[in-house]
Amino acid sequence: MKRTKEEAEVTIENLISIARKQFTLRGYHKTSLEDLVKEAGVTRGALYHHFKNKKGLFLTVFERIQLEIAEQVESEAAKSTDVWRQLLNGCQAFIMSAIKEDNRQILLIDGPAVLGWETWRQMDESYSMKSLYEQLHLMQAAGHLRPTSIEALTHILSGAMNESALWLAQQSDYKSKLEDVMNVLTQTIYTFKKEES
Repeated sequence: MKRTKEEAEVTIENLISIARKQFTLRGYHKTSLEDLVKEAGVTRGALYHHFKNKKGLFLTVFERIQLEIAEQVESEAAKSTDVWRQLLNGCQAFIMSAIKEDNRQILLIDGPAVLGWETWRQMDESYSMKSLYEQLHLMQAAGHLRPTSIEALTHILSGAMNESALWLAQQSDYKSKLEDVMNVLTQTIYTFKKEES
């Protein structure tokens, strides 16, 4: 029984890895289940057993990417002890992770189209926005922010970063544009800084 469970976990991880590669290279709609199961060395029935369908597999891959990005944001934010630098490091980490070659197609292009806008937003809220909200809430509690709605600020900054990521993903010289984005984002964020008394 134990071996069967371990084998199932290996099969699941293998399917996720192969699906992620194919969704990245071909996009969701051009990825065929036949090619997927053939490369994984399993039957369609095995895929359906673990993921129900292609969309279920895509959702798992999408969630895995969201989790990785959330971890990257936390890791980059933790590189500073300054709360403002933490916030900006996290914002930049989110944008850079979202536009990475192996994330862009799944996260920014196919994600909203395949999962639907509502599911895509819920996933964004569960991972990226949650981290952003927590950081802003801590900053406000510590007296670093002017009185403002943290919920509204979270949605506004998250929207700005998602749109920036979409825009940057289309730019050939995205590195120079990223500097522009971070300059504007920094100026925007600092307008909420509480004046020292």
